[in-house]
Amino acid sequence: MSMTTPPGWYPDPAVPTVERWWDGTNWTAHTRQAPAASTVVSPAPPVRDGRSRAVVLGAVAVAVVAAVVAGVVVFAGDDQGDPPTAGPTAATSTPTAPSSSATTDAPVEEEDENPTQVVDQINGITLPVVQGWEKPEYYSGPAPTVTTVGTYACYAAATKQCRHGTVSSHAVSGTTASTPEAIAKEDIALAAKETYEEDVLGSLPYGRMVSHKVVAARPAAVAGRTGYLVRWQVTTDKGPGGYVQSLAFPSPAGSESPVVVRFTFDAGPDGPSLATMDEITRGIRPIGSDTNGGVGSSITPGG
Repeated sequence: MSMTTPPGWYPDPAVPTVERWWDGTNWTAHTRQAPAASTVVSPAPPVRDGRSRAVVLGAVAVAVVAAVVAGVVVFAGDDQGDPPTAGPTAATSTPTAPSSSATTDAPVEEEDENPTQVVDQINGITLPVVQGWEKPEYYSGPAPTVTTVGTYACYAAATKQCRHGTVSSHAVSGTTASTPEAIAKEDIALAAKETYEEDVLGSLPYGRMVSHKVVAARPAAVAGRTGYLVRWQVTTDKGPGGYVQSLAFPSPAGSESPVVVRFTFDAGPDGPSLATMDEITRGIRPIGSDTNGGVGSSITPGG
């Protein structure tokens, strides 16, 4: 029998004084200060013991003023961060589901006031705002996003406003690709189509994509993870064309689910230099880190 821990705020495995949001499957990057409450609730996710058999770990809410609790669940993990196993008294304990107060208040994303970065709370990373770029107040594309400062009338749709450079991040879903290289190679075609073909409103800001060529395909270190990037040079029938890049890597937070950061740069003298792509890549960091590094925890609630 298996049991799934419901979404909620639970003690962070690495920082006991902080609570982290568990979405029902993985840790997210949302955190908050643990409230000064009289009870501590630990969730009971499915884990596996040494015989690769699913074991449901329960937890007991312990009240400061309560009487002696008969069963206590002890969690322990090895030095390599393997999934926790139940202590010897776990068999006599009654699994206790998290209280409703721990599962109803979903995290609210607060506005980031740091002008030098854009925070992607879901994927556990920050995107740098380099010189000549900004956090746009209004943008219809995927969030979080950084763009070059200012807009211009699109080459093939004068009533629309385009930007010379855009970088955005999103979680990867709906794919069978399992490695950063495979994900990047699969995503690049979609990224090019969404940028240089018909947009969601049916407009063609650059006319049509005439052709493309691969100008880079290589491993890349991103936010302390090993990723992979693919870069295309695209020719369009309107304007100077441009460059599009898909950068895939495991998230530094939670279960390390795959993330893709997409880059679209105009070609020509008005577009950003390709060196800026590499500069932004080097500036992608785990949330809360001042360096391009750090390893996120993959321990489930209660670990």
